[in-house]
Amino acid sequence: MLGYFGEDIDVSLGLIDRCLTLNPSSARAWHWSALLRVFTGHPDVALEHFQNYLRLSPRDRMVTHLNVIGEAHFFSRRFDEAAANLLASLDLAPSFPVTYRVLAACYAHMGRLDEARDIVRRLRVITPAGTRYRDPELRELFLSGLRLAASEAG
Repeated sequence: MLGYFGEDIDVSLGLIDRCLTLNPSSARAWHWSALLRVFTGHPDVALEHFQNYLRLSPRDRMVTHLNVIGEAHFFSRRFDEAAANLLASLDLAPSFPVTYRVLAACYAHMGRLDEARDIVRRLRVITPAGTRYRDPELRELFLSGLRLAASEAG
């Protein structure tokens, strides 16, 4: 997917919107649209698109679907809802590093620094940190949480 791998996000948005126009019953298209909306700083739109995905695909869900919901709540600064979804996501996909990154940032912004640092320690076992968020304000929210979490995790 172009938007996921750093290509022109506007092209990706245009393609996914066209896909949804042609086939509004495509659960996977709604999933990818939600993810792109998170990347571009529209978390509430992402949650709406994700609800369509969940409605259209009640049984055949991508294993990381709760991570996207958690990310959207995180960027809407609904940290309690974000943490609940991210923890549930780890139960389904315990080796998916993005979930650890967002959860560590979430815990840090909640003031739960010991838990954030523990998540960072678990993350370091899996992979180094990185980001895919295009919106500068949201990227900084995410990275500042990781910096807080990592400040004494080492």
